[in-house]
Amino acid sequence: MLNNNHKPVKEADRQIDTVAKALCLLDCFTADEPELSLKQLSEKTRLYKSRIMRLCGTLAANGYVIRTTTGTYKLGPKLMILGKVYERTNPLTAVARPIMKDLSALTGESTKLFVIEGYKRLCLVREKGPSPLQYAINEGETQELYAGAGGKLLLAFAPEAFQREIIYRKRKQFTKETISDANVLQKELEIIRRQGYAASKGELVSEVAGLAAPVYDYEGLVCAALTIAGPKQRFDAERCKQMLVQLLEAAHKMSMLLGNRASA
Repeated sequence: MLNNNHKPVKEADRQIDTVAKALCLLDCFTADEPELSLKQLSEKTRLYKSRIMRLCGTLAANGYVIRTTTGTYKLGPKLMILGKVYERTNPLTAVARPIMKDLSALTGESTKLFVIEGYKRLCLVREKGPSPLQYAINEGETQELYAGAGGKLLLAFAPEAFQREIIYRKRKQFTKETISDANVLQKELEIIRRQGYAASKGELVSEVAGLAAPVYDYEGLVCAALTIAGPKQRFDAERCKQMLVQLLEAAHKMSMLLGNRASA
C-alpha cells in the first residue's frame, strides 16, 4: 500500500484513529487509579470530553468499561474475560505460575515474572509469599528497566542498541541507591551477564531488596526475569545465597519447560 507521497506504508502504521483513541482511554486505568472521572480522562488523554463520552459509550455498550452511578468510569468485565483467555493461551504464564507458587512457599517471599514492554518491564505474573510483610506489585503494572533486580536483568540481556537507548536517556532517581551514572550502569549490566543473575537493594523503593534470574525460551534467548523481592532486612548475605540457589533452580525449570535445550 502507498501513501500520498508514494512511499510504502508499514503495517504497524495503518492505525484507525478511533480505535487507537479508545485503547488510549483503557490504558488510563491502573491499579492506583481504577476509577476515573470524565475530567481525569480528558486530562490524561487530552481528548475533548464530548469525544470521550462517545468512545466510553461504545466501550460500555460492549462491556469494556462501566459507567458508575456517580458518573465515573471503570474497567468492565469483558477485559477480565480477555485476560483469562490470554493467560490460558500464553505458555509463559501457564508454565510460570505453579513454579512461582512453589518458590514463594520455599523462600517465604513474593515472586514476580517480568517481561520487557516498550521501554519498561511488565509484571506478567505475581505470587505472594506467606509473610504478612512483603513488597507488592500487581500483575499488569510496569516499572523501569534500569532500577531493581528484575529490570536490570532484562536490560542486561536485551539487544545492545536497546540497552544504549535506556542507559543514555534521562532517568529518574528513585532513591539514593538508584544508579545514576551511565558508565556505572553499563558495568553493572556486564557483571549481571557474566554471573547470570541480578541483585538490588533499595534501588526502586528504599526498604526493598530483590534477586532476579533469567528465563530462556526455546531459541536460547532471555524472554523473562524471574524475581524474588521483599523487605531489605530479610535479604542478608547468607539468606540471599540460599534464595539464589532456589531462584536459579526455578528459572532453570521454567526454561526447560519452555523448550530451552540448554536447560534440559
